[in-house]
Amino acid sequence: MEQAVRENVSVLVVDDEVGPRESLKMILKPFYHVYTADNGTDALALMKVHKIDLVTLDLKMPGLHGTDVLQAIRRDHNETDVVIVTGFGGLKTAVDGIRFGAADYLLKPFNITEMLTTIRRVLDRRHSSPPQTANA
Repeated sequence: MEQAVRENVSVLVVDDEVGPRESLKMILKPFYHVYTADNGTDALALMKVHKIDLVTLDLKMPGLHGTDVLQAIRRDHNETDVVIVTGFGGLKTAVDGIRFGAADYLLKPFNITEMLTTIRRVLDRRHSSPPQTANA
């Protein structure tokens, strides 16, 4: 049953490095509909065309920095969760990511089980949250 529900969930993997991007795509494909983008500009353009439930986002990319992409997602696609996945992590980048609205933060190289657990937890949290009302 869970597999069928998960197939209706779309995940966008944003990473300028082909290795981590394609690895993550292969890991997630059995459970989710997966899109990929190699930069922030393409990711935001893709999000205008497709409904994306969750984004895995690298921070250090050419062009738009990951924090800029995160802020644009929060502004224009607030219903989309973001998990930062970066190899250039430190306390400041983790705090900035959470402050800018990331649901979670993982360091590269990532553990497959940890990645799948994190994504499942973030999506489950979103689906179990009460709906936001306009008057709240």
